[in-house]
Amino acid sequence: MDEYLVPTQFGEGEFVEKKSRFIGRVWPVDTEEEALAKIQEMKKKHYDATHNCWAYILKDGAVRFSDDGEPGGTAGMPMLQVLQREGLYNVVCVVTRYFGGILLGAGGLVRAYTKGAKIAVDAAGKSMKRVWTAVYVPCPYSFYERVKLEAAAFGGILRRTDFGAEVELELLFPEGQVGAFLDRLTDLTSGTVEGIETGQEYRAFPVTGEAT
Repeated sequence: MDEYLVPTQFGEGEFVEKKSRFIGRVWPVDTEEEALAKIQEMKKKHYDATHNCWAYILKDGAVRFSDDGEPGGTAGMPMLQVLQREGLYNVVCVVTRYFGGILLGAGGLVRAYTKGAKIAVDAAGKSMKRVWTAVYVPCPYSFYERVKLEAAAFGGILRRTDFGAEVELELLFPEGQVGAFLDRLTDLTSGTVEGIETGQEYRAFPVTGEAT
C-alpha cells in the first residue's frame, strides 16, 4: 500500500500585511467533492472578502488551484507549491484576503499567499498514512526513556503509555522496521524486555509526537 503525508487535522492562521487581512485554512479531504465543498463553504462564509484563493491536491487524483481574481500566478500557484513542498496529499487550502487599500505588488502577493498557506499547514500538522505495525512493550521504569529513544530511531511513534507496576507502551512502526527494533530491544536489555506484535493498521498517524 502507498504511504504519503496528509494534514493531521483542520488548521488555521491569519496575519495582516499592509492593512490587508489574510486568513489561511487547510483541511484533510478524501475526494474532489469534499475539497470543492470546503472552498464553497469559505466563499459563503467570507462572501464580503476581496478574494478566496485556493489549491488542492488529491492522491492519484486532481491537482487544482485558483487565483480568484488576483493577478495570475500570485495566489493559487504559490499556495499549491507550499502544499507540494510539504509533501501533502488529500489536502485543500483556502486563503481569504480582505483588501486593506494598499497594493502589495506581484512579489508581495506571492509572499503573502505563500505565508497564508504555510501557517495553515503548520497549524494542521502532518500525518503519515501507511501500514503501521503495533508493538506492545512492557518494561521496567529504568528502561522507559531508552525504549522511547530507540523506538524513535527506528521510525516508531508512541501511541499509548500506561503507568502501573511497570510501564506498558504501545508503539507503532512502519513496515520493515519492527524486526530491527525488537532485535535492538533484546540487545539493549540483555533479553529482559521483549516486544510483542499485536496487529497492523493502514491509516494516518502524526509523524511527530504521540499518536491519537
